[in-house]
Amino acid sequence: MALDNLKETRKKSITVGFMYEANKERLGLKVLNGDVGFDREVKDKNIHRPGLALAGYVELFTYDRVQIFGNTEVRYLQHLGLAERIKATETIFRFDLPCVIITNGNTIDEELIRIATRRGVSVFQSPFETTKLVYFLSDFLDDQFAPQTVVHGSFIDVYGIGVLLTGRSGIGKSEIALDLIERGHRLVADDVVMITRKGEGILMGAGTDVVKHFMEIRGLGLIDVRSIFGIRSIRYQKRVEVVVELEEWKQDREYTRTGLDHDTISILNVDIPHVRLPIFPGKNVTVITEVIALDYLLRHYGYDSAKEFSKRLEAAIAEKSKGKRVIDYFEHDFE
Repeated sequence: MALDNLKETRKKSITVGFMYEANKERLGLKVLNGDVGFDREVKDKNIHRPGLALAGYVELFTYDRVQIFGNTEVRYLQHLGLAERIKATETIFRFDLPCVIITNGNTIDEELIRIATRRGVSVFQSPFETTKLVYFLSDFLDDQFAPQTVVHGSFIDVYGIGVLLTGRSGIGKSEIALDLIERGHRLVADDVVMITRKGEGILMGAGTDVVKHFMEIRGLGLIDVRSIFGIRSIRYQKRVEVVVELEEWKQDREYTRTGLDHDTISILNVDIPHVRLPIFPGKNVTVITEVIALDYLLRHYGYDSAKEFSKRLEAAIAEKSKGKRVIDYFEHDFE
């Protein structure tokens, strides 16, 4: 299967209510004004601290982001008189804020919470320090707004390397994946693989909530890999590190013989090592897939088999050109 025409999708927004439900346990979020503003939308993965906006400077106020009130913001409000606190709060709440999170277990005046409620903005409180909350919440929002695409294939953890098997429908991807699972490797997803770009140059693959670790084997039907092979035979996500594209052997097509040239394929604008693997009856694709993963590990740790062989060949040619024998002496074999 060609991967150069994959459709990239991104979430345009999530609701404040969804963000709260997904993070209330992890971040210890407490709602201070009920479910007010839960239907508001978060459209930006970045987070903002409105220190200058509270002081009255709103020219560069990025109000469309989740607003964090840390120690600085709370202490600033506390040193103001009540009338000034109300004025400072109304200054930022006249904008269309998604929500406000107060960190470090700080509290604010009930009057300020009432202003937020009148404006329809959720106010949450967390015992977490500001830097810790920003770290975890940014990671969540980054995941929610990350670009995604769907690939038809089988995704396996082979010796700790995420190997994505692709190819035309019916070529045998699921059967090879099943063979790898039987040999002790771990299934991430079969048939439908969701790929998400995390950060710069990192692709994470996972299955869908519906399919998860079920596999369709032609002639057998659907099987539950976790129930048959146990919990150690699956994992829920893995970094995509190698793409192995299966195709029928074609006599007139050139295939790499040395491996000196490493091909790549672009998924979500990230280049991933790509191996075109010709198959035919009797070829042990399972073992070759394991070797592909092990060879990737070797190259990851600085050893390239093809380049090492090339160096030895060049050295042998150089020695022979000097009139030396390539092999000086054979020991006797008495066996």
